[in-house]
Amino acid sequence: MDAPIGHFDNARPAPGCLDELTRPVADAVRHWSGSVPADRIVYVETDPQWADTAVFVEHYGRELLEQSANCVVVAAKRAGETTLAACVVPSTARVDVNGVVRRHFGARKASFASMETATGETGMEYGGITPIGLPEGWPVLVDSAVVDLPYVLVGSGRRRGKLLVPGKAFAELPGAVVLEGLGTAQS
Repeated sequence: MDAPIGHFDNARPAPGCLDELTRPVADAVRHWSGSVPADRIVYVETDPQWADTAVFVEHYGRELLEQSANCVVVAAKRAGETTLAACVVPSTARVDVNGVVRRHFGARKASFASMETATGETGMEYGGITPIGLPEGWPVLVDSAVVDLPYVLVGSGRRRGKLLVPGKAFAELPGAVVLEGLGTAQS
């Protein structure tokens, strides 16, 4: 099949390639519900040597820079409690951790989670974390610009491979909250 965005040699509906995904992502695809059918989520094979954004878009299509999102894990601390959450922002932006995230959680402090925490808690590989298949109960903060895109390139849970997901599906993920200005321009 042809990928809906980008230039990939191998694109398949995600439900048909669950073995390529980490267990939590495969389980989320297997039990998918919402207005977007699971077979509209597309898995594309990618080479991990081209995982960094600048090299990735050179190889798979420059238009992907404006059609990609990053998913990062943040830790918000309030009254001795830490809340882990995922933030999904366009790849051309960075998460406003000290503004939007901190205020959303009413936290005293918010920061990016350590690599060990992010991978250990999600069961996903660093550099491939995706909002699909996160632990139950996790908040998923999604920048409104991501939801507005017809298709979005995000991680697949592994560094090898990506998912192409209709933008509106992110608003329907368990725990999703769509926020204006979650992503700020990178300087």
